[in-house]
Amino acid sequence: MSQKSYVAGSAYPPLENGVLRIYSMRFCPYAQRTRLVLQHKNIPHENVNVHLLKKPEWFLERNPFGLVPTLEINDKVIYESNICSQYLDDVYPGDKLTPSDPYQKARDQMLIDTFGKVIGHYYKVARHGEDLEDLKKSLKRYDEELAKRGKYFGGNDKPCLVDFALWPWFERFPLLEENGLKLTEAEFPNLLVWIKTMYQLPAVKATMFDKESHKRFVISYRAGNPDYDFGL
Repeated sequence: MSQKSYVAGSAYPPLENGVLRIYSMRFCPYAQRTRLVLQHKNIPHENVNVHLLKKPEWFLERNPFGLVPTLEINDKVIYESNICSQYLDDVYPGDKLTPSDPYQKARDQMLIDTFGKVIGHYYKVARHGEDLEDLKKSLKRYDEELAKRGKYFGGNDKPCLVDFALWPWFERFPLLEENGLKLTEAEFPNLLVWIKTMYQLPAVKATMFDKESHKRFVISYRAGNPDYDFGL
């Protein structure tokens, strides 16, 4: 199946019974969250990329909000990135990414849900160079949490849903260097080790883009003509 984005007016690509499909966009950090889980758990699936400015009608029938990621299998449709990731972890075998202890599971979910504050500061820094200190302040909590947990947010042995929910923005942090963001060892010793560790994960290698590719996409996005198919 072509990785190029399907646009409005394109024919719906038939979906075989029992096949899991993710509707995605190659440069979307939210879709990357779920693609990371798919890769890490080695879940068989097919990928359909959609043009988010010219959404196919059949995609809007499946997700009226027109957002990625969206999962489809048989007559089931699931959307919202964290819900998609949790669904995959609940349904498919392989490394369990959520703890069995309810309290620890709640603590993990708190880290994911409140990461929205980091994301908000990230985009303000990216667009206007504002909120740099607020961004650093909000990141400090995650550095401190790693000091308690180990190499990953899931502990020393393996990542958990928290790692994959946060990672896409850390992959994009180098884009903020020209706006003054620099994570130093003095301020963020644990996060810097975590970043290096995450880059070694096969799931990260399978879903990541380098800084230049991200930059090219952002430039096209800001110009009002996002190149969803850059590099294909």
